[in-house]
Amino acid sequence: MRAVIPVAGFGTRLKPHTYSLPKVLLNVGSKPILGHIIDKLLEENIDKATFVIGYLGEKIIEYVSKHYPGLKTEYVEQKEMLGLGHAIYLTTPTFDDDEIFIILGDTIFDVQLQEVFKHKKTSLGVKEVEDPSRFGVAVCKDGRITRLIEKPKDLISKLALVGLYYVNNSKLLNECLDELIKNKITTKNEYQLTDAFQLMIDKGETITTFPVEGWYDCGKPETLLSTNKYLLNKIGTNRIPDGVVINHPVFISEKANVKNSVIGPFTTIASNCVVTNSIIVNSILSPGANVDKVILESSIIGSDAVIKGNYNKLNTGDSSEIEYH
Repeated sequence: MRAVIPVAGFGTRLKPHTYSLPKVLLNVGSKPILGHIIDKLLEENIDKATFVIGYLGEKIIEYVSKHYPGLKTEYVEQKEMLGLGHAIYLTTPTFDDDEIFIILGDTIFDVQLQEVFKHKKTSLGVKEVEDPSRFGVAVCKDGRITRLIEKPKDLISKLALVGLYYVNNSKLLNECLDELIKNKITTKNEYQLTDAFQLMIDKGETITTFPVEGWYDCGKPETLLSTNKYLLNKIGTNRIPDGVVINHPVFISEKANVKNSVIGPFTTIASNCVVTNSIIVNSILSPGANVDKVILESSIIGSDAVIKGNYNKLNTGDSSEIEYH
């Protein structure tokens, strides 16, 4: 089976961090978002992946090549942001199996996928939400999807599609995506993957749903921090440096230098960080950050940023330098 992972987005809601780093390479828990996704795929014996890259795509290629040399990879570039359907359409030349698994690159999930795969039926991950207007939604009858609607204005269904799509008939999906593009079938001015799945249903394909309770969004600062909290609760504290008070759970890289500080709960400190004389709670420090004599809460500190001197809630970009007197 091949995984298809769209990672071409700009990550607008996570600026300033995404000025210099793709959203999927932001650190959360103990590694970049994309690392959690690939680890889960490998755990489920999926060892082939096609990545849809765009903005800062060379950094994604570099990361995957360095950390996952055994993964069989292909890359396609989405030069125009024309929708998720268009992104998946670009990957169709790499479809070399009947089965594919599509996962959005800013989604960390906790699902037993083998339970989904064993039924050999195209199935879409769903979660019941109170406000489905931000999602594609599924209308179901007798255990199968009858309609898919992208970001409905009216309440039609609370079953939101969460970015996990198992496709048992990749040939038919290919045909339906091709039909969308050739006939310029768009919704909200974009080629939608939901429209391609609707075409599959119209052509007789049975599409079911599977529940996804463990679904964690990383698309904006507050959800990135809440996902960090979930992951740390799951993996626990990995190390306790001498002279440091730890409020569990936290992750501190083996390559981080932390002294005379109180860390946690729910704090991730990445590689090559230096933290001294500080209190850091519910925060993420990206690689190379230098923090001294500060109290940070609910903050995201960019790579190689330098923070010295006072209390604040911060959301700094890479290579920033902030000093208080």
